[in-house]
Amino acid sequence: MTIYLPVKLLLALLLFSLSFIANAQNETPKDSVSNELNEVVISQNKKTFTNSNGNIKVDVANSVYNSILDPVELLSKLPLVQISSDRESISIVGKGNPLIYIDNQKAGMNDLNALAVSDIKTIEIIQNPSSKYEAEGRAVILITRKLSKKDSFKMDIFETASFKKYCNNYLGFNSSFKKNKLEWKASFNYNKLEPWESHSIAYQIPQAQIISSYDVSAVTKRNKYIFGGGLFYKINDEDYFSVNVNGRWQNDTFDINAFTFNKNQDQENHVYTFSDNTSDKNFINSFLNYSKKLKTIDTKLFIGLQGSNFNQHLWTLVENNFNNTRPELSQNRDQKFNVDVFSGRIDLEKKFKNDMNWEYGGLYSAAKSKSDYDVFDFEKNENTNFDYNFKEENAAVYSQLSGKIKKVNFSVGLRVENTNVNGKYSTESSSQIDKNYTNLFPKTQFSFSIDSSKSVSIDYSKSISRPNYSSLSMIGVYINPYFIYGSNINLVPTFMDVISVAFQYHDKSVKLTLYQNKNPVYQDFVFDDASNVLTFSEKNFQKESGYNIEFTLPFTYKIWTNTNSLVFATNKIEDDLALFNSSKTYLYYYSNNTFKLPKDFTFVLSFWGSTKQKEGVFERNAKLIFDMSLARSFGKNWNCTLNYNDIFKNTIYTERFTINNIGSRARYLVDANEFSITLRYSFGKIKDSEYKEKSVNENENRIR
Repeated sequence: MTIYLPVKLLLALLLFSLSFIANAQNETPKDSVSNELNEVVISQNKKTFTNSNGNIKVDVANSVYNSILDPVELLSKLPLVQISSDRESISIVGKGNPLIYIDNQKAGMNDLNALAVSDIKTIEIIQNPSSKYEAEGRAVILITRKLSKKDSFKMDIFETASFKKYCNNYLGFNSSFKKNKLEWKASFNYNKLEPWESHSIAYQIPQAQIISSYDVSAVTKRNKYIFGGGLFYKINDEDYFSVNVNGRWQNDTFDINAFTFNKNQDQENHVYTFSDNTSDKNFINSFLNYSKKLKTIDTKLFIGLQGSNFNQHLWTLVENNFNNTRPELSQNRDQKFNVDVFSGRIDLEKKFKNDMNWEYGGLYSAAKSKSDYDVFDFEKNENTNFDYNFKEENAAVYSQLSGKIKKVNFSVGLRVENTNVNGKYSTESSSQIDKNYTNLFPKTQFSFSIDSSKSVSIDYSKSISRPNYSSLSMIGVYINPYFIYGSNINLVPTFMDVISVAFQYHDKSVKLTLYQNKNPVYQDFVFDDASNVLTFSEKNFQKESGYNIEFTLPFTYKIWTNTNSLVFATNKIEDDLALFNSSKTYLYYYSNNTFKLPKDFTFVLSFWGSTKQKEGVFERNAKLIFDMSLARSFGKNWNCTLNYNDIFKNTIYTERFTINNIGSRARYLVDANEFSITLRYSFGKIKDSEYKEKSVNENENRIR
């Protein structure tokens, strides 16, 4: 089914207009008694979305979202959240990569993938996190799980059949058991998937007189096993002990088919490249928590230990067919990557009688990774192999004071971090990377209540974003004889300064954010004129700056609940080696429309998109994506949901940029058009769980 973008944009604007008209008809003054606007609920009934100064909270447990089985897919349905095409990273519009917290405890993508959606109560998108959420990240996705209290048992069994280009199947269970002071949780998912992906790139290298382009597609057969389990023991009302283990085992087999045109001066080649690939990715994470109330000094103490391991093995056999002659073996690539991370932390919290709260503590973490690179070149009849070893140590201390003075809520915090990094090839006597640096990260928040219906908040933060450990490895993906996707061991952290002002009136808000980033990470080209090979990887650009004006506009009218987000963003990316075109304001928009229908049916129509983005170095296309779902519960135990995602097959990303005098145009197709049916059966009941677990490793989201 095809529809032109102007028609879709017209439909989007029509829905926005209807929402504003209905809102104008429905707006009435609200009771101002004891309303301090710390969290404003959209209506008197429990609704899916609530808004507080642009921070959006989603009620997953009591909405159609509880039928989505994949947590990453669930996040992609929420306002401001963007999922990468490989589903390995999350970003917030205008904020970059967020931190992920589960029950106020730090988590990573692997923990998120191991979480059962049926166990989630709410998800909150926090755009002005305090210093207790660590120095890394300008935004936080806070996931709160369901609670229980009485001795009981509950189990959910679910099955989803998904139809994209190929069929995908999700099967799993999630169980909870509580007896006296002991509580146990366990989950297991088996996903048999067949994702498809395709992209094309055309580029020019004027200094080498090269013009080239390629089209590549791949179909992956993936078996994914996700498991998690843990024990929680409540010693008394104030103290507890817990242990938890979760992990993911994933096996991929995939063929990559690439059709390439390459013109080097007067020589032209048409090449068909076929690569047979096998990949194993395994992750396991375990942690031990102990919490105790020190009554003599009226302070809560937390001690935690955490260990994580991620390993990947990628084997590739490549053959090339030049100019429709015959295929010939090119390379046998055997690459391995392993990272181990250990962390320990101590947190203390003391509350004073005048509503002041003092939090302080320290953290130590150590990461050690190894990359094994072994490539045999059939054409040259030679073998290249080496190891790259990377070590990183982080030590941090922090202190934060929060409270309320008259009508002003405040939070003031400071974090000090020392980082020691060393990287070395096994074949070299000296280190390629040897750094030791210390940084300060202040954060402040002030919120003023003007009256019962209006408030103003002001925030400032300095934060850091470190590269993923796998980005600092030597693993590369062979596309064709002229093009390789690689990594960059020389990446350094990005430092970010952000200041924002928000105004809230009832449940609607407007927020202005100014930011400046030092050493932001974006795509880069490196050309080797000796081998005529172009490597596409990441590098640190010089700076990035801009501002966002964000409107959050929810309303409810009879059976219709609507949440709208509008973000006017201007982002400027600069680098001496990149061609700066122009930087213009673009619009991101999101609308969720939920309709409560008779016979316990719930229908949801949502859409999001953005206008064309010009961000200095990069230029990206406009997008408009529509999703819809229909859900119904049958009795107390059965639930059925139908989902239809990317209705108009418009998940297409294009990008243009020039760097190192190399011009590029890229187009990525994502297999997002999907119809799925989910059945869930639940039995037993858990009420008011007191289960707690706390992640210790603040860099866990980098383990991939």
